[in-house]
Amino acid sequence: MKDHQLTDRGPHDPSSGTAEATPPAGMSGGAGPLMRLVKNQGLAFLLVGGFNTVLGTAWFAVWQLTLGDQLGYHFAIVAGYLCNVLCAFAMYRYLVFEVRGHLLRDLWRFVVVNFGAFAINMALMTLAVSVFGFPPIPAQIAITAVTATASFFGYRDFSFSRKKRSGSA
Repeated sequence: MKDHQLTDRGPHDPSSGTAEATPPAGMSGGAGPLMRLVKNQGLAFLLVGGFNTVLGTAWFAVWQLTLGDQLGYHFAIVAGYLCNVLCAFAMYRYLVFEVRGHLLRDLWRFVVVNFGAFAINMALMTLAVSVFGFPPIPAQIAITAVTATASFFGYRDFSFSRKKRSGSA
């Protein structure tokens, strides 16, 4: 019986002998439910990333509009991040890649990438709002485009990567 592990080979790699879609960065596990629905791992990854980007931005806007005047935009960034990070991790892990094992390692790596994006976000927001005088919500939307792109590479190459076992086919 064939173990349904996804490999590093691309979907059109002639050496693979199959047209099976593969996740970025050697993630392993069966295709998640979203991938089975849309039939393209890259598209599933982008859909979840897009949804989580919108969700994170919405969380920021909610916190900024409700408590931003009292606690400031930095609070809105932190609260939005905390509300969104576990949702994003679960969606990538279970809906798209359905990787197995290494839950805490994957979560730790995911948080490292997310926190890196968060730190970049905080620094850029401080510059945009406090130094250049941009309004917080439009500034956050623009900065999200930058951090989402950087996060993609971090997730692909670090958070959910699986090293190939030596000697396995």
